[in-house]
Amino acid sequence: MSPSRQRGLEGLEVYRVGGAVRDARLGWPTADTDWVVVGATPAEMQRRGFRPVGRDFPVFLHPETHEEYALARTERKSGHGYTGFEVHASPDVTLEEDLARRDLTINAMAETPEGELVDPYGGLADLRAGLLRHVSPAFVEDPLRVLRTARFLARYARLGFAIADETRALMRQLAASGELAHLVAERVWTETEKALGEADPAVYFRTLHECHALAVLMPELVEDRAAFERALARLARLPDRVADEERPRWRWARLVEHLDDTRQEALAERLRLPRRYRDLGRQAALTRRLRQQASPGADDVKEWLDGIDAWRRGERVPPLIALLALDAPALAETLDRAWRAVSQLDAKHLFGEGFRGGALGQELARRRRALLARELAGG
Repeated sequence: MSPSRQRGLEGLEVYRVGGAVRDARLGWPTADTDWVVVGATPAEMQRRGFRPVGRDFPVFLHPETHEEYALARTERKSGHGYTGFEVHASPDVTLEEDLARRDLTINAMAETPEGELVDPYGGLADLRAGLLRHVSPAFVEDPLRVLRTARFLARYARLGFAIADETRALMRQLAASGELAHLVAERVWTETEKALGEADPAVYFRTLHECHALAVLMPELVEDRAAFERALARLARLPDRVADEERPRWRWARLVEHLDDTRQEALAERLRLPRRYRDLGRQAALTRRLRQQASPGADDVKEWLDGIDAWRRGERVPPLIALLALDAPALAETLDRAWRAVSQLDAKHLFGEGFRGGALGQELARRRRALLARELAGG
């Protein structure tokens, strides 16, 4: 333990927990480290200079490293959903009791600051076996664990991981219990957005569907099984120009592009989607509809450009043309040429020609359409 981290911890029983312990044993880099403190009180932590930040349970930030230190605690189900728990944190809670409340065995390992593993629930054996297994029957007390387990499978499926049969049974039990309906939209979306950034996001949605959770949380996606399977296949096909940090947003757009406006809006409202996800989903749907036309004309292309707000947000056009190129390269090439031509039109030139007010807008639209028609006809 570094001197700066050790400051303030003398005499405390401290353990590294969670993802940092798990990923280190997979040989993966670890960014954030969480710690559990056994045998301490909130007053003692504050006397040592730790700053309290936990709203629902006692969590503190180290005065120098700003890493999180949580007091060991237990939880008891007291209501519905993710937040329906009574938390008990006191000096008499043991490390094993704290680890027992966690979702999966691979997340219920701890280690001392010197690196000695504490593994009361067999997490290391499951990690080596590639198994996602619940820690205890209390798994069913938190419906969010259905989504978290599916997300971890989306992360580790390429390593050969699978969900234990008995854990899948508990996931189905949770889906059937009605508890999923009590999850707040923000928690569902947080897990879903994280899953969209994992190695195999399709695994997340397929796993939720197999345990009947998707029909509760995102029913629009599974109304048509064949369309759902095609949507999952699209998650792996993104435009080359998409940056890594934009992949979750584009994957979502590909997932929902086949949905009509009504279903997209219903899904967006239920999940409280961020605006940028809503917008790209709608733009991808408009692009899909253009592609599905036998021979789109100038009016069709102009309607598409109007629909994606291309005249004010020209940066939207190239990536959507790149999306189109995945399935219709000839049309994409034509549209790229047409866009480059029509985007050169400037309302200032028309103003200089004497057009004003509504007449200016009409003339601009007419010239745009004429340019599009020329380019679509081969220039």
